[in-house]
Amino acid sequence: MLPVRRRTVLKLVSGTAAYAAALPLVQAASPATAAQVRALAHDSLLSLEFDAALRSRVLARGEPITGFDASEALLLANGRTIEQFGFVDERVERVRSGRHGPGRRHVVRGRSAEGIDKTVELTFHERHPGLAVLRTRYRNGGQTPLEIAGWRNAAHAMADAGDGFWSFSGATHTDRRDWVQPLTEGFAQRNTLAMDSSDYGGGTPVANIWRRDIGLAVGHVEPKPRLLDLPVAREADGGARIAIESTRAATLAPGETLESDRCFVAVHTGDYFGVLQHYSRWMADEGIAAPEVPASAFAPIWCAWGYERDFTTEQVLGTLPKVKELGLEWVVLDDGWQTNEGDWQIDTRKFPRGEADMIAFVQAIKAQGLRPRLWLAPLAADPGSEVLYRHTDMLLLDRDGASQNVTWWNAFTQCPGYQPTVDFYVALVTKIIGEWGFEGLKLDGQHLNAVAPCYNPAHHHADPMESCEAVATFWQAIYDAAHAANPDAVVELCPCGTAFAFHNLPATDQYPSSDPLSSWQVRHKGKTIKALIGKRGSYAGDHVELADGGADFASSVGIGAVISTKFTWPADIPEPKLDMPPGGLVLGAEKEALWRKWIDLYRAHMLPKGDYLGTLYDIGFDRPETHVIGKDGALYYAFYTERWDGPLQLRGLGRGRYRVRNLFDGTDLGTVDARSDTLASVSFETFALLQATPDGAA
Repeated sequence: MLPVRRRTVLKLVSGTAAYAAALPLVQAASPATAAQVRALAHDSLLSLEFDAALRSRVLARGEPITGFDASEALLLANGRTIEQFGFVDERVERVRSGRHGPGRRHVVRGRSAEGIDKTVELTFHERHPGLAVLRTRYRNGGQTPLEIAGWRNAAHAMADAGDGFWSFSGATHTDRRDWVQPLTEGFAQRNTLAMDSSDYGGGTPVANIWRRDIGLAVGHVEPKPRLLDLPVAREADGGARIAIESTRAATLAPGETLESDRCFVAVHTGDYFGVLQHYSRWMADEGIAAPEVPASAFAPIWCAWGYERDFTTEQVLGTLPKVKELGLEWVVLDDGWQTNEGDWQIDTRKFPRGEADMIAFVQAIKAQGLRPRLWLAPLAADPGSEVLYRHTDMLLLDRDGASQNVTWWNAFTQCPGYQPTVDFYVALVTKIIGEWGFEGLKLDGQHLNAVAPCYNPAHHHADPMESCEAVATFWQAIYDAAHAANPDAVVELCPCGTAFAFHNLPATDQYPSSDPLSSWQVRHKGKTIKALIGKRGSYAGDHVELADGGADFASSVGIGAVISTKFTWPADIPEPKLDMPPGGLVLGAEKEALWRKWIDLYRAHMLPKGDYLGTLYDIGFDRPETHVIGKDGALYYAFYTERWDGPLQLRGLGRGRYRVRNLFDGTDLGTVDARSDTLASVSFETFALLQATPDGAA
């Protein structure tokens, strides 16, 4: 083994250098276990040791955080698993160039009793300390074909240190469950990146488990989506298990080699935010990063969805003076302007002169000094639509020739990997932005995140997976068309209730919390997206009416989310059907006063343009739940819990003293500094939004 040194453990904070400082240099395994180790792959923060059976264990903070697990295994069609490989040899190669810069590659080889040769490659890049890229290869050295059910990488178990575990999953679930959850008794999630149902699938290919002291993350780093699983489960003894698995069957003939996708293993302290940032930096080297968004992507939003599908143009236009008066800037015309999903023709019952009336409608919005945005649900074709009748060739079909349902609209999915489909929507977007004059798009629907493999013979796919991989390039074509028509256009991607599909990131100006089921979802989705998009992108809290109580602006404002509302005015709609908060949607006098206060606070501080400092507090273990934003020399602290009466620690303060005030009620809470950073006693219910400003600053 190479000699290594210990380093003081620091709390993980933003940036690569800070990430590197967050964990100590790893020391050698204890003498009692050193005899087990046949190979060591490591950088300054993370080590993986292999024993004589090519099982591995993960080390961080100078000590093992897992045991020797059958971490990489070959899954057979008969239900067996080949996971014992006798150690053969190891070598270390210098990586001198490439997208991720210099580093070292450790190659470990073994052979199973069945004659399968296994090679494990672990690559550590100097620019990405604490993250190892893992790839395995299996060569059939026997005389008969081997039926393969898949492979497993980075399968490890961590013991409970006494406080339990929390988890993050980037995979989509049809029931729209939380992305961040405690590992309660019996917790088990398969976390598939394939389709969870006909119109729910995809996500960010990362899973994470963490204790109060240490965390372990795994995922894949391929530049295109992969249909892998990221299972996470709580063990009977209170520990936690995580892995990456492929369930793609294959036949491995004698002499042939099966190669896994590029995966990663990473260790971290704090919650999942820092490791998601690290993943995002890695993928930026691969060319997948958030675009620099127009300034208008941070403007507050009013959406006409409060009037639902049966809106009238008179209702929408009649609300605009109040929208303008309150300080909102975007006006979103939602579902209902079209004849159906698929043809996207203007409904002449609402716009009698068709395009002429739509253009006049857009001009009326702009005349108020507001920005028009149009709702659209691409890749969905309704039964009875002309496009479905004339262009059945656009449909995505499964291996049995059946179409895939989009459940919300009772529609069928079109294939994003078929060029006529792409051309159809590029032409439509060009018309909406370039001819009708809309300045933004709200692209909506759970089916937008991912699609199933396509077997439509008309598409001539070389591989059915081409449809899955084409989702990102489809959105890029839409994004490029919108920005070609108007360079300042805002493209909002709202895959309802799904996890964020990371590979769609370069084609997204704004990502909302996407039909949140609670304020907790608004906040932890926000923390997740901000780790992935950074300061360049825009995250919106979605309609405030969907948050707890239908009025929780605090959960958006406090985490730096763009605020949005769908109030009606001056009266409620006669028979509201969907998403109705207590008291309805009408903006009465009491509600208007509250809305006005929050909109003024939002516009005065514009926290979405600040730096979200997501490593200062652990969203799982720290209480109360805390989010911090730095902007213009000040720090903004948002605390959330049902009721609090006690001390509040303000982490992350710089030099000098800071004066603290409650932004919502304007009260002065005294001064603090980095050495004395705790307010002795603060009482609040639901939330507290504090501003810490350098003492003496205006």
